This record gives sequence, structure tokens and C-alpha cells, in this order.
Amino acid sequence: MNGVIAYESAPPPDEPTGGPLIVTEDVDLLDDLLRLCAAAGARPEVHHGVPERRGGWEAPPLVLVGDDAVGRVRGAARRRGVVLVGRDQDDPDVWRRAVEIGAEDVLVLPDGEQWLVDRIADVVESVGKPALTVGVIGGRGGAGASTLACALAVTAARDRRRTLLVDADPLGGGLDVLLGGERAEGLRWPAFAQSRGRVGSGALEESLPELHDLRVLSWDRGDTVAVAPQAMRAVLAAARRRGGVVVVDLPRRVDEAAAEALAQVDLGVLVVPKELRAVAGARRVASAAGMVLRDLRVVVAAGRAGARPPGGADGLDADEIARLLGLPLIGELPWEHGLTAAQTRARPPGGTARGPLARFCAAFWERLPADDSVGGRV
Repeated sequence: MNGVIAYESAPPPDEPTGGPLIVTEDVDLLDDLLRLCAAAGARPEVHHGVPERRGGWEAPPLVLVGDDAVGRVRGAARRRGVVLVGRDQDDPDVWRRAVEIGAEDVLVLPDGEQWLVDRIADVVESVGKPALTVGVIGGRGGAGASTLACALAVTAARDRRRTLLVDADPLGGGLDVLLGGERAEGLRWPAFAQSRGRVGSGALEESLPELHDLRVLSWDRGDTVAVAPQAMRAVLAAARRRGGVVVVDLPRRVDEAAAEALAQVDLGVLVVPKELRAVAGARRVASAAGMVLRDLRVVVAAGRAGARPPGGADGLDADEIARLLGLPLIGELPWEHGLTAAQTRARPPGGTARGPLARFCAAFWERLPADDSVGGRV
């Protein structure tokens, strides 16, 4: 038998839904899978076996095969995104059957329900390639990490890249202030701080303030709120599913929430002023962050022209600082005259396209395209 199981609001048999394909004759299992699809906002197509219509098996982004249907899909073309779903926790042969149909995962209900809801929801959102995520962290306080994070985000947005800026430092004062948008409407971290489970990427984007053509998740002016590690993981995962670029302003102290943020960063940028004390502090920051972060590189912040750097480090150049830290050098961050005054006029860091900071950020993105991996050196 190879037909379509009727259910409420079912699509016509030959009409693809864009959601997952469910293959089962087990009514109880089907009820559970339909419930999980509804929780994820998906409209599935249901068959007893391999669909007869052309592309019916190959086209759906996800295929959920009930354990009862293994014999009916055996021999179907191998494809990605096949999940074998069953109920028997102690079945020793389940992986053998999964191999027979080319399943990538085996899921046992009810334990795997949340995983499956997340997987189905990812299919529904279908954002494609995850966002390139760049984290910026200061080698010491006042190094200019928040300024660089804002400038990178503003520059990416000016280049018409889909951009989200995340303030992951609860003691930083709020990036919305730095961008001149502390009164902009939208949610701040306290609304997400205790989130559990999955956060929808579309809902996240729509709920955040929009400043300078980018979305910003910052802090409000209330008391400091601790962000649960699960909330940090869920929010950044949602941000990454949007695609484009995500820039994260990271705290120097690596607690559980910061570790969750670091784990989702593709490239870390450590900002270090030309000061001996800053280099010493940056070494400790790099050591802590490097335990989680896969790719960490250094930007050396130049001081004001003509000013003698404190700490007696005026003999150190950018290459020497990078060598002392044992990190690849991205470049030297130039001093921009009038940056503080510009911020009082609600002009964000990097807001002047011809300014030194914006030019540095534009060169950064040109050497690290948003649609490429970060395997190569900037």
C-alpha cells in the first residue's frame, strides 16, 4: 500500500509542502510526529511509503521514517536528511535498519522530542548557510573592543549584509547607547535572559531594535541581569540561523554564559592596545578564551597620534605584540580623531565611511567575505 494518510488541513497528495516528509502507518507514532511538526510550525506531507510523484522522496528537506516503514523505503535513493524514528529504547537492531535506509540519525520518542522539534523548525526557517559570527574581546578594559564591534557591524550593514550585533557583556553599558539608540523600541537582554529551549530566528530579528540598518541585542538601563547559559546558546543559535553576519561584543571574563557565546563564534578578534600591561592582561584573556574559541586573532589598537602609550610599551610594534601573544595578526586599528564627539551627535563608530575606522572594517570584511569560511587567514 502506498497512499497518503488523511489528516486535518492535509495538502493534496501531489502538492509539496516545503515541510518534512513523514513515512509511517503507525497511527500513534503519526499523531506524535504531527504534534511535533505543529509545535515547530511545520506543515508535513504524510505517506505510507516512498511517494510516487516525481521528487516526492528527494525534494523534502527532512524525511522522518517510522520504524514500521523501514521495509517500504528500503531501496529508495540515498539522500541527506533522513531520520529513523521509533519508540523502543532497547532495540539492538535499530542502527542496522538505519544503515539499510541511509538514515543520518536515529530518534527514540519521547526522549528525543525537543531535538526533533528544533530540527523541524530549522527546516521551516530554511535560512540556508549560518551567519558568519565574529566575536570581539578586549585585552583589557577600555581597549576599544565595543567600539570595534559596533564599527564592524555598521560597516557590514552599510555593505547591505544582513547584520545582527549582540552585546554579550552585561557590564559594558549597552551597545545601543554607543549606537545612539538607547530609546529605540525593541526588546533587550532581560526579555531573553531566562529563555529555555529554542528561539525562533525570525521572531528574534523582528523583536530587536533596528539601528543604522542592523539589528541590535543590547542591555537596558535597569539592574544587571544574569543571562542563563541556555539562553545565550538559544539566542545566538537563532541569530546564526538568520544568515549574513553576527558580531558579538564579548566580556573579558569567561563564565558559563560567555563560554556558550565563544562556542558559537567562528572568528575571535582580541583588541590589544600598545601597552605592556595590556599585553600581559591580553595573554590571560587569550588563554581563557582560547579554551573554547577555535580561531582567535589579534588587532593592535594604535594610540592617539603623537601620544606616548602608558606602560612604556612604545618600543613594541604590532608584529611584536602578536608574537608575544602567539596569535595571528589581523592588523593595526587606527586612531580616529573626533570619534567621541561624533558619538554625542548619534553618529556610530564606523559611521563615517571614509574615516580610518570604517576603512579598517571594510578591509576586514573584504578579506573575510561573509559567504566564505574562516579557514584562511585574514
